[in-house]
Amino acid sequence: MIVKLLVAAGMGGLAAIGVPKLLDNQKPAQSTTLVADNQSSRIVPPTKTDAIMSYSPVVKKASGAVVNVYAQSIQKGRVALDPFWGLLKIPDKAQQSQGSGVIVRDNGVIVTNNHVVEGAQQLVVVLGDRREFPAKVIVTDPRTDLAVLKIDTAGEKLPTLNFANTQSAQVGDQVLAIGNPFGVGQTVTAGIISALARTDVGITDYSFFIQTDASINPGNSGGALVDMNGNLVGINTAIFSQSGSSAGVGFAIPAEMVKRVVDGAVSTGKVVRAWTGIGGQTVTNDIAKTMNLPKPSGVLITDIYPDTAAAKAGLKRGDVVVALSGTAVTDASSLRYLAATKAPGEDIVFEYYRGGNKQTASGKLTSPAGSRGDEKAINGKNSFDGMKIVTLSPAVADDLGIDMFQKGVVITNVDGSSIAARSGFQIGDVVLEINGQPVTNVKDFESKLGSGRQGQVTILRNGQAITAVLFL
Repeated sequence: MIVKLLVAAGMGGLAAIGVPKLLDNQKPAQSTTLVADNQSSRIVPPTKTDAIMSYSPVVKKASGAVVNVYAQSIQKGRVALDPFWGLLKIPDKAQQSQGSGVIVRDNGVIVTNNHVVEGAQQLVVVLGDRREFPAKVIVTDPRTDLAVLKIDTAGEKLPTLNFANTQSAQVGDQVLAIGNPFGVGQTVTAGIISALARTDVGITDYSFFIQTDASINPGNSGGALVDMNGNLVGINTAIFSQSGSSAGVGFAIPAEMVKRVVDGAVSTGKVVRAWTGIGGQTVTNDIAKTMNLPKPSGVLITDIYPDTAAAKAGLKRGDVVVALSGTAVTDASSLRYLAATKAPGEDIVFEYYRGGNKQTASGKLTSPAGSRGDEKAINGKNSFDGMKIVTLSPAVADDLGIDMFQKGVVITNVDGSSIAARSGFQIGDVVLEINGQPVTNVKDFESKLGSGRQGQVTILRNGQAITAVLFL
């Protein structure tokens, strides 16, 4: 059997959906700060009576802030050739998908998954009391699979969820998943945190997932995973499943990343991620033995970008970073994630090994350097006519999900009817070399065109170098 990784969003047309009523006297709360968990509240039930206590108080506190999100898109019609009837025009078809969302600001700011709203022409949010509101998108962030929506509440304050501090979360903690599975209406399931800091599940570029065995099914995407204090631990996003239904292995985006995306959406209308400036590889068991490290954990630095936190902290190639501001760094994904949950300009502390000795150093996070200022459309009698390119920089690479230390020019757009499209170029291709000479920026690229002759062009696509003979 093949195990499938599925986003937990329901697709297809829906019938009438039942949702519960909003709780009376629900007090709204602003979700602007991280709330620490009470460690002393973790106890094993001493008696049978304690063991059958209800989750109802937690549900009453949290459920009013969980909503249903309906996304409608239009599948464009096409012309098809029928062997009996000739040319037939297949009309446009409306498609509707449904997921869940969480109110995180009492003025109607809602967070959900990007895959719930992606491609939608119309969005409708349904509250727990059945009221429906049209919603607009403030920010979509495919890199984290999060989207931030806004509804007009006409001044009414809505119930919200506070963000939990998942740094204090532990495997075995009880959690509840609240959402709208299969469109049946708001549903609550219970479970525990099965694992923390899952970075190797391949769901998003910034992976650091909370794993839970609380039942998550299609339609739960964008819903809440809450702790026993009724605080938002994470946004339910995906499941591992052989059948397409819950198999007890679900994943949620932690509250720290959700908060970072929401704060960016509300304050600036975009998400600006911080980074350390470190390029590196995950420490394997062989690397740990070779470098005499206590365990195979951390990031071996292979490159450092100038004027970044790592450079100013004095880190060097060959150092092994094992923690960032007190949180363990297990691999390259966790280092990238931990930096991205903080704001540019924030002070951090690196813990690292150098020469077998553990050391610390301080730095200040920055946003990735660069912009799309030199983006250029390519025209002319060559194989590149009809595409746009821009010089790769850390900022551009971060936007496109490319290695932030990669050099070259990247294709940002390809006209579908152009020569470039017929030549096989795709958005995200990185032009590395022309006739064996490195391409460093847009001007350098343009300088290598215009001969009218054929030449060898090497591009990078999905980590693989491809060389072809094209007209320059």
